[in-house]
This record gives sequence, structure tokens and C-alpha cells, in this order.
Amino acid sequence: MTADSMQTGQQGGPTGGGRVASDARWLAAGAAGLAAAVLAMWAFRGLPGGAIALWVSALPLFMAGLGFGLPALIASIAVASFALLLVGNALMLGLFLAAFAAPVLTLVVAASTRGPNLGPPFAMLGVIPALGIAAAAILLADSPGGLEGEMRRAAELGLSRLGLPAGEAMVADLVRVKAAAIGFWVMIALLVNAAGAAALLVRAGVIAAAPAWREARLPAWYLLLPALAALAWLAADASTDAVPLSLLLSLLVPVFLHGVAAFHRATRTLRGRPMVMGGAYAALLIFAVPLALAATGFGLFDIVNANRGRPAPPPHS
Repeated sequence: MTADSMQTGQQGGPTGGGRVASDARWLAAGAAGLAAAVLAMWAFRGLPGGAIALWVSALPLFMAGLGFGLPALIASIAVASFALLLVGNALMLGLFLAAFAAPVLTLVVAASTRGPNLGPPFAMLGVIPALGIAAAAILLADSPGGLEGEMRRAAELGLSRLGLPAGEAMVADLVRVKAAAIGFWVMIALLVNAAGAAALLVRAGVIAAAPAWREARLPAWYLLLPALAALAWLAADASTDAVPLSLLLSLLVPVFLHGVAAFHRATRTLRGRPMVMGGAYAALLIFAVPLALAATGFGLFDIVNANRGRPAPPPHS
């Protein structure tokens, strides 16, 4: 579907009838909603290839939102929700809304409010999992051990299924980072789906150019959120600090991504840049923890440096 056909559809078709069937936005919304519902259902049913289907379930929604606007995205979510209720159940619908529909809607709204500035959606990559962790902690407050207790039981079950000894030290380490790890991979999946959707839309001629992901910069105010989470973690008891630590790690994910984007910008004019970037990503995979900390530190430096000495906005008259 090309940009010309989209424009024709938005005007109500060649004859101006305004029929839904001739409007590219609603056709895209219906197709995206059905595709997202099929992928989510495939994953929820545990069918072969379900893991891959789970990771790409947000792709059709991003294509609807980035290519055809917010109304098309909302309509696609409605179509997918109806389909999941029709062939699934309320639990599947809730999982779909919480894991895919709500995050995609939040990211698209954040991206559309500030034009080409990708700072707000980048910030949402930390806010969304943090809100999810906080909501889970509240909802599970009455269960034995709360969210931390649920994470402990899940870690013990996972280790037993792998045939590994569920030692207290290993379980404790897993519990402290499990919620943050889930949030991290969900946000990375959303980011990859958004980039993939933009690339497909450019290839199809629906949008002129993909967002310049490497130019994304977090706003300075965002640093207040991980700072508050760090204070909460430092104030918590060592035996019950899983939730504050997970909040801190989740809120640092956008800072890490900002550092990676800043590294792309800093090496833009280097000779042999592809080899440099390939080596950097290979090293990041091998030495994940120290280099992730280094990228996060570089991100913090770039945010502070970018806002240092910036002139204050003129007062409103």
C-alpha cells in the first residue's frame, strides 16, 4: 500500500464516498488487529514457533500506529481485543492489553506529541516496565512474600525444570533481577518491533523515512526517576530490596540505550566505522555487565553534557 493510496483512502476513496472499505487507515487497522490477535493467540496457545510469535506480536500494531496514525492504532487494538475475546478468553485479552497494546499505544502517543523528538518515547521505555513492576507489587501485596515471593517461587520452579540445584544464593540473585530482566527484554522487543515496523513502512512507501533512532536523546528531567529509585533501593533492607532494585534497573534501561545511541553519534565520522561498531557489539555480548555499565555511564555523561550551559527559555509574556 503506497502513500498515494493512503491519501486517497483518507479522502474517502476516489469517488469521495468516505466508505470504510475505501479508507486505507481502517483497512490497515483491521489487518493489523487481526494479525496481532493471531500472533498473540499462537503464542498463548503454545503452538510451534510460539516464542517467535510472542516477540513479534507488537509489530502489526506499530505498523498501524506509525504508518496510519493514532486512530488506526486504537482501531487495531479494538479489533484484536474483539478477536481474542471471540476465540480466547479474558485472561488472554488481559495479557495482550498489558504486554502489547498498552505499551505500543503509550510509545506511539509519546512519539506523536513532540514531532521528531524521540526523547519522550525513549523515556517511556523505562517508565512502562517500572509502572508494571509497581503494579505487580501492589496486586501481589497480599500473597505470601508479595512480588518477591512470587519471583522466588518462579525461580525455584525454573531451576528445577532445568535440573539445576536451587541453592539459596542463586535463587536470591535471580529474585533480585528477575522482574527487571523481564521488563528489559520486553522493552527491547518493543524497540526492535518499532524499528522493524518503520523499516517495512518505508520500504512500502507508506512513510518517507524511518525515525532517526540514533538521534534519540533523553530529556534531562528523566534522570530524576532513576535517582529516586536509587534512593529507595539504598533505603530498603538488603533482604527485601528486590522491588526497589528492579525499579532502578528498569529505569536505567533508557539511559543505557541513550549511551548506545550516543556512541553511534560519536563514531559517525570514524574511518572503518562498521568494523568498530561490529567489534563494540560483539564485546557487549561477551562482556555484557561491565560494558552495559559503561554504556549507561556514557549515557549519563551525554545527557548531563548536552544540557550543560543550555540557555534558559525566554519568559512568557
